[in-house]
Amino acid sequence: MKNSLLFQPAQPAHQATDCFDTVFYGNEFTLATSNSTEKLTDNFQRKLTYLRLSITDFCNFRCNYCLPNGYQGKRPNNELTQQEIATLLAGFAALSTTKVRLTGGEPSIRHDLPDLIRLIKNTEGIKTACISSNGYKLGKHLSAWHDAGLDKLNLSIDSFNPTTFHKITGYDGLPALLRDIDKLLYSTSITLKLNGILMAHTAYDNLMAALDFVKDRPITYRFIEFMQTSDNSQLFFAEHTSSQHIKTYLIKHGWRAQMRATDGGPATEYSHPDYVGKIGLIEPYSPKFCDHCNRLRVSSQGQVHLCLFDRQNYDIRPYLTQGDTQGLIQALQALMPIKPEHHHLHSADSGMMYNLSLVGG
Repeated sequence: MKNSLLFQPAQPAHQATDCFDTVFYGNEFTLATSNSTEKLTDNFQRKLTYLRLSITDFCNFRCNYCLPNGYQGKRPNNELTQQEIATLLAGFAALSTTKVRLTGGEPSIRHDLPDLIRLIKNTEGIKTACISSNGYKLGKHLSAWHDAGLDKLNLSIDSFNPTTFHKITGYDGLPALLRDIDKLLYSTSITLKLNGILMAHTAYDNLMAALDFVKDRPITYRFIEFMQTSDNSQLFFAEHTSSQHIKTYLIKHGWRAQMRATDGGPATEYSHPDYVGKIGLIEPYSPKFCDHCNRLRVSSQGQVHLCLFDRQNYDIRPYLTQGDTQGLIQALQALMPIKPEHHHLHSADSGMMYNLSLVGG
């Protein structure tokens, strides 16, 4: 059936449209529907059970690969409310989402973060509540996050050298963060992973430090290949390097790749019998990186990003504002036929993602 309303295509993140009911194909507007009312499955038979929800664009770090000049302007005053997020979670849960990760910007900027964790944990069907954070004042937040029910935490640590960490992030606080990590390990049940951007000039030193750090700690340290956006091209060409060098080193020294969890992210994790922790690799430039994509992203203003590096987004906020869970479910299902098969990073095309703070990477 033809429909006069549409999912508006090619809208910048800050210019989302007000209505959202059909999909744009060529020059026609047509209602796209899914065969299932219970699952989100795209045209490539990928089941999307993982939601990454940005709850703020604002970040208090100045990482040289993301926001080297810091966040520009004031923090937006139109971030999703708790009630809107409750509607969002209900809709995704009805479509078999089992894992939700709160991202930013920096999610700990929001004082209601513990309440948002509780919302996730109290939503029937969602099993796992996660956060990705830069770790700022982690010790201050740990108890509240743990009591709210946080299951998993990913922290960004781009170097174990305090001087290098300060240079990369603009924040001189690595020793305190490392102490807070040990506090988390002995005082909570939160599963912890550490992420670091793989850069050419720090790769070897960071690998040696990471191996030492995970030797006796139940932590996975993951190297993420540096991804090019329109804002970091100069640094990308200076620092991008393949993770193959690390993979070769690990295998040569007795590390073995592990099976990936069904609800897990894109990392390949390696274990060693002499180490408590693991080393992981996230390789967005590998040929089959997108083959098992299991996620959707929603921005802090309520736009769906079908791919981190897509060229457009889709506004679902009217459904959230009105508490219209059924309308949200139908809207999400209607997007499934147009989720792209893969990104275009190999062509230096990062879509509308001019920096990685926009929807939490």
